[in-house]
Amino acid sequence: MRNQPEYAIELNDAAVKRGDRVIWQHGTFSIPAGSVTAIVGTNGAGKTTMMKVELGLLALSEGSAKVLGRPAGEANQRIGYVPQSYASNIESNLTAEQSVLLGLTGTRFGIRPITRDQRDKAREAMAFVGIADKAAYRLSELSGGLRQRVAIAQAIVSDPQLLMLDEPLANLDLASQRSVTRLLAQLNRKLGMTIQVVAHDLNMLLPILTGAVYLLDGHPHYADMRNVLDSKLLTHLYGTDVQVVTTPQGDMFVTPSADEHNNPNQDMHTVEEVAQMHHHGDEHSEEAQ
Repeated sequence: MRNQPEYAIELNDAAVKRGDRVIWQHGTFSIPAGSVTAIVGTNGAGKTTMMKVELGLLALSEGSAKVLGRPAGEANQRIGYVPQSYASNIESNLTAEQSVLLGLTGTRFGIRPITRDQRDKAREAMAFVGIADKAAYRLSELSGGLRQRVAIAQAIVSDPQLLMLDEPLANLDLASQRSVTRLLAQLNRKLGMTIQVVAHDLNMLLPILTGAVYLLDGHPHYADMRNVLDSKLLTHLYGTDVQVVTTPQGDMFVTPSADEHNNPNQDMHTVEEVAQMHHHGDEHSEEAQ
């Protein structure tokens, strides 16, 4: 991994507008390189907007944004990006290997011949994410979890310093969520990759997160997870009673308060579900060592 600046992402009094409406404003924070960070907030708070700003796809109405030491958008060749819609919108007749190669060839795919080095890089990325044996499978033949691994392989094939993922666990079953989360942990620990994830439910990601950008009352803030895991803060953030629970093993997770469990709009995992996640996560961590 190439040398990284001290901070992967820096915002200074940043604001975004859509027409006359302010999406968020007064965003000032610095996210350390080598971190694993979530962007959290309620629907419509501007989570995906934050990621688009960092990619230089949306202009700020005020302030500035730097990513990997450069103005937002100028270092995108060193960023891997997995959009939320990847698994459903990618051309399903492509094979896994062809999809990963797009991370190197972009729109040139099918026009210029694929070099041996490019094919080797693609196979290396697929091996790292655990889909080397799926190279010839069409995406239509793969499960949602395996498609997400293809998306991540495509994003990392060019050796980015920063990996950005928009709701990578959405629409995956629990086993696939655990699998993708462990993969992100490996990318961070083994390759030193800085990772940022747009997420609504924090629980599955909690064991690997070092901090979070949270969008509260129209303002983005950044804090390490020890400060984010506060019942009052999260209750305010999500607009419903939330408690932070610590297991006897020291794991922490977020759950609706007892009187919120019957709320049909509540999509956080229950205590029992999260306890099971952490239990299985510990088992797999031990297996990987």
